[in-house]
Amino acid sequence: MKDEIFSIIKKEERRQRTELVLIPSENYASAAVMKAVGSVLMNKYSEGQVGRRYYQGNANIDDVERTCKERALRLFGLDGGEWSVNVQALSGSPANLAVLVALVEPGQRIFSMFLPDGGHLSHGWHLPDRPVSFASKIWDVVFYHVDRKTRVFDYDRIGKDAATVTPRIIISGGTAYPREIDHRRMGEIAKAVGAWYLADIAHEAGLVSAGVNTSPFSYADVVTMTTHKTLRGPRGAMIFSRKDLSAKIDAAVFPGIQGGPHEHTIAGIAVALREASGGTFRKYAAQVVANAKVMAEELSNAGFDVVTGGTDKHLVLVDLRSRKLDGWTGAWGLESAGIIVNRNTVPYDTASSFYPSGIRLGTPAVTTRGMKEREMRRVVSWIQDVLSHVSNLKLPKQPSDRAPFLQMLSKDSFLSRIKREVSTFANRFPVPGIDRPKNL
Repeated sequence: MKDEIFSIIKKEERRQRTELVLIPSENYASAAVMKAVGSVLMNKYSEGQVGRRYYQGNANIDDVERTCKERALRLFGLDGGEWSVNVQALSGSPANLAVLVALVEPGQRIFSMFLPDGGHLSHGWHLPDRPVSFASKIWDVVFYHVDRKTRVFDYDRIGKDAATVTPRIIISGGTAYPREIDHRRMGEIAKAVGAWYLADIAHEAGLVSAGVNTSPFSYADVVTMTTHKTLRGPRGAMIFSRKDLSAKIDAAVFPGIQGGPHEHTIAGIAVALREASGGTFRKYAAQVVANAKVMAEELSNAGFDVVTGGTDKHLVLVDLRSRKLDGWTGAWGLESAGIIVNRNTVPYDTASSFYPSGIRLGTPAVTTRGMKEREMRRVVSWIQDVLSHVSNLKLPKQPSDRAPFLQMLSKDSFLSRIKREVSTFANRFPVPGIDRPKNL
């Protein structure tokens, strides 16, 4: 008898094929990456580093992990004599935690980007009255902010604040900042106050590898990244560090915060790194940015408040307050029409992080499917229609009242019509790993 889980997987395949995935942190892995992740490598324990394992039978595992590390350094143009890379961290948040464990003593100060301005939970998010992330329970975390008017960074202000804060480490990068980070300035600020500089490029890794976003490696001491998102690999992470820090980083990963690495995932990362080294991927990365710029421009022309007025990378952040709309209602309305975004805080949000005022959109997944500028204009047209249609609605805050609200959306004839149009449109574009699998 077939396990019901496989029926659910089939339903998820249909969903991914028939809906438009516009969440910036989601993408489609290739059939080759998926085959590596689903391989017999998942059966092996391999605690330790290449050539120094705590279990026997790791000769092939060593070859996989060694190859992955070599490909990672090569893809980002790094000298193995100056840089090292750890590919064992299970995901982005554990990777950032490992760096903090390695370089910052408990109670020392971290200077990181404010979450509602686009930062990330793993950089030490806390509320005024209580810690939220694990890092904020261990370290003293202070935040820097975007400018209230421009909603971009004022690096002179950050430099002055850093001199007052005197942190042990400065962290850049986030999940909803549409503009490029000035890594040179951030590196200079960190150096001036005697701090380490950690550049978290989880979102931009694929764009950096392709040369369409600026590389932080000339200015940072440590660079972390996830391997999905714009890099199109499996859900994993990599930690690049200056050679003199690598032993501390490795020890912080294992045995510091985790046990045996997931070598099947590392194999999938290695495959993705090879795919990212070709000209086809570089064209893809450039198209991701081109598509996002068109999306931002079209939304702005339609009267939406696009945070910072545009984007330099793969994501667009929209403040819905001028439309008298909240992020929850906007995101649920769009999902009812087959368009998948996520609710998100915006700079100087007047709402809570759970009921934020914005939505976040991105182009990595739809670009992987082959969509270009013309398709982005069509997608924005649907987004505009849906958000206008639900602008008079508001998601009930009581959990018991939400089911009827969502049921009402699912039966809305206008949203159902757009969902059918979106499905027909989406089916014209194959999904890697699901449609047209490669001969492996």
